Amino acid sequence: MSGLDHYDTISIGSGEAGKYVCWNRSSQGKKTAVIEHKWLGGSCPNIACLPSKNVICSADVVYNSRKYVARGMLKAHGTGVDMSLVRERKREMVKDLIEMHELVFKTSGAELILGHGKLVGDKTVEIELKDGGKRTLTGDNIIICTGSRAKIPDILGLAEAKPLTHIELLELDEVPKHLIILGGGYVGMEFAQAFRRLGAEISVIEQNDTVLRREDEDVSSALVDILKGEGVQFFTSATVSNVSGTSGESVMLMGTKAGKPFSIIGSHLLVAGGRVPNTEDTGLEAAGIELTQSNHVKVNEVLQSNKPGVFAVGDCANSPHFTHIGFDDFRVVSSFLNSQEPLRSTKNRQVPYTLYTDPELAHVGLSEVEAKRAGIQYRLVKLPMAAFLRSRTLDAAEKGFAKALVSANNDTILGFTALGPRAGEMLPVVQLAMSAGLPHTSLSGLIITHPTMCEGLVSLFSAVPAKS
Repeated sequence: MSGLDHYDTISIGSGEAGKYVCWNRSSQGKKTAVIEHKWLGGSCPNIACLPSKNVICSADVVYNSRKYVARGMLKAHGTGVDMSLVRERKREMVKDLIEMHELVFKTSGAELILGHGKLVGDKTVEIELKDGGKRTLTGDNIIICTGSRAKIPDILGLAEAKPLTHIELLELDEVPKHLIILGGGYVGMEFAQAFRRLGAEISVIEQNDTVLRREDEDVSSALVDILKGEGVQFFTSATVSNVSGTSGESVMLMGTKAGKPFSIIGSHLLVAGGRVPNTEDTGLEAAGIELTQSNHVKVNEVLQSNKPGVFAVGDCANSPHFTHIGFDDFRVVSSFLNSQEPLRSTKNRQVPYTLYTDPELAHVGLSEVEAKRAGIQYRLVKLPMAAFLRSRTLDAAEKGFAKALVSANNDTILGFTALGPRAGEMLPVVQLAMSAGLPHTSLSGLIITHPTMCEGLVSLFSAVPAKS
């Protein structure tokens, strides 16, 4: 094997963790290569996080314009939404992000190889090049960063109906007349509100008795009420057994709801019912890499597989499916490769998240359901969003609330949830206190700029009940 084909680190996939590991190693003078067959930079800048938030922003502009026209604050001008322009705005952003990634590769020293890579032996990667031909590389360290894809449930007729996933939905050039969303999770809720605001009729089908089933009941019910107020229809405890027609024309779903026959007809169908890892056709068996029952790469606390020097990161390793967790996966692997002390790991790490509905839902730490299930005693403090005075200036005081769980035995913060405008921006303040083990009084005693959303944290944590 030619020495020119040997690398310090090779990433199969250019997603968040893989690209950053290689960029970091390259900055240290190591020879690295990133192999990508489709989405440069991974799904986030191309088809997921940033593109969806771009479209959500456009939907919010449309919604607020209509709201203020109805109030007489704005003069009406034109009707309807030009989805081709919404799409073009999104495409322009994606184009800029791709150009940014290309520039980083040029300046970082990490080699970008376009093609499909898979393991063909111990730390050996074969690449079917995009422009034809093959290359074979070896590496001291291999990063599996192949991501995940939308799960298409095994329902009679569903695949034949050619349902949309988030990828195709973000490429529509027209507003669906009636969009049926199969799945009431986080992706489904974001798109339900956004496309309702763009003018579509929306029906959300959820097999459980509530949407966002991992959230506390007061959180999920409050958000459902908000979306219902905007015209989104919810069908819970609904099981779909048969799908007919074609998404984009006419599609019908049939099954049962609460045990009774149920059917619904729409123009478009979006599947938003979870993810499956992209671990097939990557040569993992040939390399002796173990998988879990869910076909994720089996990894330890530093994201190393059963083969030393072979790591898996992001969705394919079943890390929480967030780009910011992918970035932390990069830090975990780099910590191990760089022999840092103390060694970073995935054990007990914070997993904050934000749902980009309006209002936003932000959370970190324990929920009430999780605390009760684990038998952890806590003190609960909860304030309506109107107590966060900035919300009044944002015309958002009537929706949502914030709550925190504080240990019953000491003053440490166990969890925090906010349903309100810009709620995600409040997370880092609470996270820092939690990660440092600071008492809740460290927040209630802060001097925070008025009026900001974080100012409301002073009121929230000042209201924590005394220890019994």
